[in-house]
Amino acid sequence: MASWPFRALWRGIVRIFPERDFTIMDTQHGNVYCFHQSSFWRFTKFCGKAGLVLWASWSTYVFMYHRPLLQKRTEQLEEEKTNHARQLSDLLVYLKKYNDLARNLNNIDYKALDSKKVSDSERDSLIKKRLNTWSELDFLQTRLNGMFSDVDYVPEFRNLSDLSAQYELVKSENEELKKQNQLLTENMLSVSDADNQIVNLVSKLTKENTDDLRKSLKKINNTIVNLGLNENVLIKRANDFSSHLVGASFVPLQIDNELDPKYQKLADSLELWNGLSRLNTILPLGAPVDKVRITSTFGIRNDPFNGAPKKHKGLDFAGKIGTELFAIAPGRIISAGERVGYGKTVEVDHGLGFSTLYAHLSKINVVRGDWVRQGTVVGLAGSSGRSTGPHLHYEIRYKGVPFNPEKFVKE
Repeated sequence: MASWPFRALWRGIVRIFPERDFTIMDTQHGNVYCFHQSSFWRFTKFCGKAGLVLWASWSTYVFMYHRPLLQKRTEQLEEEKTNHARQLSDLLVYLKKYNDLARNLNNIDYKALDSKKVSDSERDSLIKKRLNTWSELDFLQTRLNGMFSDVDYVPEFRNLSDLSAQYELVKSENEELKKQNQLLTENMLSVSDADNQIVNLVSKLTKENTDDLRKSLKKINNTIVNLGLNENVLIKRANDFSSHLVGASFVPLQIDNELDPKYQKLADSLELWNGLSRLNTILPLGAPVDKVRITSTFGIRNDPFNGAPKKHKGLDFAGKIGTELFAIAPGRIISAGERVGYGKTVEVDHGLGFSTLYAHLSKINVVRGDWVRQGTVVGLAGSSGRSTGPHLHYEIRYKGVPFNPEKFVKE
């Protein structure tokens, strides 16, 4: 009867884990393998896997639950060790102080007992020192009692240690700052010297370039004045001007009024130099042909067809049919085609109100809207329109009105 529960248990295990036969085919080698697994083997295998899972789950639980507690206990232990070390430090300090006070007390008693060598005033002073020494000993005893009886005692030496460490740190940082300040001062002197050299050099170069640029514009001063303009106005307009070929407008340097005036002077010089440089690029200065031979000037002349006096609005350049005609300055083509009296013409807008017109051409090489650079061939000389022979009629206009271009053409 005693084995009955075990047999019932075993029958339950057999029902859950019945014996099993299975076959494995090795198709590569053409072999067939048959295996038999008993109920005991399957039950044992299940128990092993279940045990492994339970062990892994329990280990994970213990690790996840107890790790924060262990870490907290470790931190508390480290804090207690630190407080203990500081208490020992305080104890050493108090012990040294106690020894010093005891030594002083013995010296005072020795001097007080030697009444023959001590005066009354000195004896009174010794008695006061003795009382003070006893007071310090009582205070020291109170501190020691607090150290060993008070659970919440905080070592005083901790504050002294922290202050000492901070003092050493600040002292070290102060020394480092002194070195950095000295190095910074030396660097500032070097930078200041280099700055003066750079400012002087740039100022000199700017003045030289400005003088050279002004020479090329000096010849057209009278013409500019007759147009109601002056150098300052043109410079400002040139700096504000922007185009596809000339570039973006110039942004003046903003100098703080508290800085050395030399910087503002340099900024003004750079603005002037940039304006003059852009003017020399924008204005149509020069001749539109390689070989310059002017056959008719600007002004009143006898009309070649009827001989009557008539105003000639440009310059006539001698040339053969097919002579290349060049753009004097960068600009955009605003007109390219036939024009009454002018024949085949090309007009280039250079900006700032200035444009150039080429008339009596035999061929036009550009179309309206084209951007042309200085030196671009815009057309070929001819005799189209109201013309007595091959030549180039050339005009420079300001806001659409022709003016005498002679000063602009002659170098």
